[in-house]
Amino acid sequence: MAQIISGKEVSQRVRERIKLEASELFEKTGKKPGLAVIIVGEDPASQVYVRNKAKGCEEVGFHSEVYRLPEDTKMEELLALIEKLNNDCNIHGILCQLPLPKHLDETEVILAINPNKDVDAFHPVNTGKIMIGNYSFLPCTPAGVMELIASTGVDVAGKECVVVGRSNIVGKPQAMLLLQKNGTVTICHSKTKNLKETTKRADILVVAVGRANFITGDMIKDGAIVVDVGINRNEEGKLVGDVHFESAEKVASYITPVPGGVGPMTITMLLQNTLTAAKEQIK
Repeated sequence: MAQIISGKEVSQRVRERIKLEASELFEKTGKKPGLAVIIVGEDPASQVYVRNKAKGCEEVGFHSEVYRLPEDTKMEELLALIEKLNNDCNIHGILCQLPLPKHLDETEVILAINPNKDVDAFHPVNTGKIMIGNYSFLPCTPAGVMELIASTGVDVAGKECVVVGRSNIVGKPQAMLLLQKNGTVTICHSKTKNLKETTKRADILVVAVGRANFITGDMIKDGAIVVDVGINRNEEGKLVGDVHFESAEKVASYITPVPGGVGPMTITMLLQNTLTAAKEQIK
C-alpha cells in the first residue's frame, strides 16, 4: 500500500521557509515581496484562485494587489496596466489569471509582462532559460511536483521518469526539470502507442492529461512514485485525478491524492517565485 504524499504538509513547510526569508528581506531592506494579480471577467474558478493567492501572500507577509477588470476590458487597457506594474518598484511579480476572455490575446499579454516579473514563468525568455537549465523562475505546478518528489527522499538521478501529457504549462517543463535532476525521461501523449508498456516502466510517473481516472493500477510499475496533476469531476460530481487512486495505491510506493496533493503546491511555488524575483530586483 502506497504512502500518501501530502501536498498540504509539504506546502506548509515550504511556506514557513518563505515567510522566514521574506521577514529577513524586510529587516535588511525595508521592502516586502510584492505580487500583483490581474483578473479579467467573472470566471468562478479564476475568482477562487485569485482569492487563494491573495490569502497566501498575506500568510507569508507579502504585499499583494489584485486588479479586477470587467469582462469587456480592451486589450490596450490591459496592456497599459501591465506596463504600469512593470514600472512599479514595489511590485516584483505580475500574474495575469488565465484563461482570458476570448477577445483578448493571451500570447500578447504574456509577452507584455517583464520577464523579471513573470512569476508564472510563461514568457518565452523564461521558458528558454528552463530549457538550458539557467532559470530564476519555474512554472508553479511542475516546481511543486519536484518538491513533492523530493519530500519522499527518493533521488531522481538514474530513474525512469514518464510524464503523461505535453502541455506547455505542465508536461513539457516537467520533463525538463526531471531531466535536469538526471532522470531518464519519456513524454507520452495522445499519439503514443502502447501507453501501458511505457507507463509500466516508470520509477516516477507524473500524469497531467485532464482525463478522470485515465491511468489505472495495472499501468503502474510496482513501487513507483505516482504524482497526479489532474483535477476533474467524475459522473457523481466528485473531485478525482487523472489516476484511478484506489487501484494505483495498491501498486505504488508513494502517491499524491486529489484533492490535497499537487494543488496546494501550485500557489506555494508562486510565492517562492515572487520571493526570488523580489530578492533579485531589490539586490
